[in-house]
Amino acid sequence: MSLVHYPQSKDLQVLVSVVKNQSFNGAAETLGQTPAFVSKRIQQLESALGSKLLERSSRGITLTESGKVVYEHAVTILEHLQTLVDDVTHLRELPVGMVNIGCSFGFGRNIIAPAITELMTEYPALQINFELFDRQIDLNKDDIDLDIRINDDIPENYIARLLMQNRRILCAAPQYLQQYGEPASLAELAHHDCLITKERDVTPGIWELEGIAGKKSVKVSGHLSSNSGEIILRWALEGKGIMLRSEWDTKPLLKTGQLVQILPEYTQSANVWAVYQAPLYTSVKLRVCVEFLTRYCRLHYEKL
Repeated sequence: MSLVHYPQSKDLQVLVSVVKNQSFNGAAETLGQTPAFVSKRIQQLESALGSKLLERSSRGITLTESGKVVYEHAVTILEHLQTLVDDVTHLRELPVGMVNIGCSFGFGRNIIAPAITELMTEYPALQINFELFDRQIDLNKDDIDLDIRINDDIPENYIARLLMQNRRILCAAPQYLQQYGEPASLAELAHHDCLITKERDVTPGIWELEGIAGKKSVKVSGHLSSNSGEIILRWALEGKGIMLRSEWDTKPLLKTGQLVQILPEYTQSANVWAVYQAPLYTSVKLRVCVEFLTRYCRLHYEKL
């Protein structure tokens, strides 16, 4: 007797979103995922069912005959799942219990810690254990329910929701640029003191940047390096060199003139994600944490 490969509910959700948005990119934006993720989940669904579900052409996306059947069932299944969750977990009640949240030091202290304060005001029956790491978090080994990650490289066995679009930019203090000049190209960075951040998602001494011509890998060096982004920022403000730092951390300083952006045509993606393992419909406390942090981070970024 052969094994039956049942489709996963998250794949059915992706299919429904693709059909409603009439594009993979639109579905990715709605779901807070990447187009590559959407494409992979559709492939997984087609593989599980052994049938092609979508046709893509210059006119858009259309469902095959099999796709129409699957889509109709998917809508019904997802509605039933939501009803089941509402009945079993009593979503209208206040969430209760412990949630272990992890994050990197700088973003954790400056953004997520105050967010948790507001979260607890709204949901006082929650218990939050908040841990900061200077390395990539392993949800299982580190016993973390929710990782706030500034990194687009999400393992396939994790679930992720986009909290905030973000990027890293090149910048330096005016006094540094007055003394050493402003680089006119990426190649000129080799002649400058660059402040090297040794963080959990960064290869020290290599800056991967995106520009009009695509991705560029730049080898940089300098007299100062640290595994603390806050220390790197302090050194930059003191005129010690050029740094690659997130917009959420630098935007206010750019407005006041304490920092100057250089080579603005080059940036590095540093989107902020909520990363977890259990689907949100299985945990009320995890769901409210993710939804609250989504609202908080986007509102915070708009105010910068």
